[in-house]
Amino acid sequence: MKLGAIYPQNGLGGNPAAVREIGVAAEQLGYDSLIAYDHVVGAVHADREPKLTGPYTEKDPFHDPFVMFGYLAGLTERIEFVTGILILPQRQTVLVARQAADLDLLSGGRFRMGVGIGWNYVEYDSLGQDFTKRGKRVAEQVPLLRRLWSEEVVSFDGEFDTIDRAALVPRPARAIPIWLGGFADVALRRGVEIGDGFICADGAADAFAQLSRLDELLDEKGRDKAAFGKQINMLRAKSADEAVETALRWREAGGTHAGVNSMGLGFTTAAEHLAYFEAVADKARQAGLIG
Repeated sequence: MKLGAIYPQNGLGGNPAAVREIGVAAEQLGYDSLIAYDHVVGAVHADREPKLTGPYTEKDPFHDPFVMFGYLAGLTERIEFVTGILILPQRQTVLVARQAADLDLLSGGRFRMGVGIGWNYVEYDSLGQDFTKRGKRVAEQVPLLRRLWSEEVVSFDGEFDTIDRAALVPRPARAIPIWLGGFADVALRRGVEIGDGFICADGAADAFAQLSRLDELLDEKGRDKAAFGKQINMLRAKSADEAVETALRWREAGGTHAGVNSMGLGFTTAAEHLAYFEAVADKARQAGLIG
C-alpha cells in the first residue's frame, strides 16, 4: 500500500515557505505522495440562501494545486503529486487538460488527478459555471480529458464543451490516472463507471463502508477490483498510532492508498506539522507501510 501526506493548508496561513519545506520533507521522510485539496476562492457563509454547509470559509487559505505541484516538481525526484480532490466542473476542461499534461510531463509522470464536484455554489458562480449541473459536467469532462491526452486531433460536441479539430501539444507521455471522490452513492457509482480509482475522506464519511460499496459496484460493472485504486484520507485519526492503525486496517480491507492528515490537531507552524508527519512515518516504517 502507498502512504501519502496531505498538505496542511489550514494552520499555515498560506505561508509560501511551508510549501517547499513540507513538500521536500515529505519525500525525504519516505511518503509516496503529497496530496493537496482545491478551492479557488472561499466564501462568507453568513446570510446565504441556500446555506453553505461545507467546512471552509473566506478565511481558509488554499494554494492552486497545479502551481504548487509544478513548483515542487523541480525540487523533488520521486514523490507523486495528487489532487485530493480538484473541483473539476468549475474549471475549463481544455485548460485543465493542458495544466495536467504539463505537470505530468515536467514531473516525469508523477501526477495523479483526483476530481470531484464540490459543495460551494458561490465558487461556481465566481468562476462562471453552473453549480446545478456539476455532476453531469464531470461525467462529460473525464472521458474528454482522456481524449485530449491521447488523440492527435480532437473534435467534440457535448452539452458543456465544444472542440472543433483542435490538438493538445505536447500531450502527456502516458495516460494520467483520474480518480474520483465524493460521499453520496451517485459519486461512488460515477467513480466506478469512469474513474481509475476513488478517494474516500474518512471522517467526512465512513470510508470503510464506502470501500465495501465500491467493491459491490465494481462487481456489478465487471471491473477488476485489484486494478481499481482505493484511497483513504484519514481525517478521523488524531494520533500517529491511530493513523498507522487505520492504514493497516485499510490495507487489510483491500485499500491501496492512504493519506495522513495533520490538520485540526492544533498545529500552527510547519515544524509542528512536520513533526507529526515524521512520527507517523517512523511508526509506519515499523509497521511495514514505508520501505
